[in-house]
Amino acid sequence: MDNQFLTVDLFGIPWMTVNVPNILLITAAMAIVFFVVFFMTRRIEMYPTGAQNAIEYLVQFIKNIISSTMDWERGKNFFMLGITLILYVFVANMMGVPFELATAGEHYVWWNSPTSNPVLTLSLALFVILLTHYYGIKLKGPKEYGKDYLRPVGFLLPFKLIEEFSNTVTLGMRLFANIYAKEVIIVMLVGLGTSSLFWVFGAFLPLVIFQAFSVFIGSLQAFIFVMLTMVYMAHKVNEEH
Repeated sequence: MDNQFLTVDLFGIPWMTVNVPNILLITAAMAIVFFVVFFMTRRIEMYPTGAQNAIEYLVQFIKNIISSTMDWERGKNFFMLGITLILYVFVANMMGVPFELATAGEHYVWWNSPTSNPVLTLSLALFVILLTHYYGIKLKGPKEYGKDYLRPVGFLLPFKLIEEFSNTVTLGMRLFANIYAKEVIIVMLVGLGTSSLFWVFGAFLPLVIFQAFSVFIGSLQAFIFVMLTMVYMAHKVNEEH
């Protein structure tokens, strides 16, 4: 899959290159999350039905994730973070499942899953890791937080610094690799289906099956991203015993 993306140099500076479709797709994912949640929560009733049931299930699901990693009294500070991340990552993963839009010839992509771009996934991972440091310092204090890097013995400090880097890379690359692979396989099946009349029928069933599997992949990766976020957060804010 030889995908290309329209890029522009911001303010004419060559090293400040902006991926235009990715910016649009990131914004579209945010808009979809906002409007879906807005319309699902417009009417809150004592006895929930329909969309409110789905939102309340999601709320309980996130509470369970947080409670499995840390005490709820401390974990409730990260509830909105969990809700936001799981909805955004899920929607971003799903955007490329039903279709991909690209121009003919040079194959400039204008619609796919934005999480198939490592810039977004690594940026999300960096954002999460920075938040863990922020809340670690805020809830434990700078002095106590700094001591965590020297526990149980001081010579582990270099390894703990390496761990911070590896956590950022693996959190972002895990999401990117799974979604990118899903996009590649879908495009290959579509290309196979358009190559001949025989493959129009031969590739249809595998494509439908794999699209259903892609929904599972996208959902699972959203869950894993949020679970790991809370695990890393718990590691920073929990008191050492």
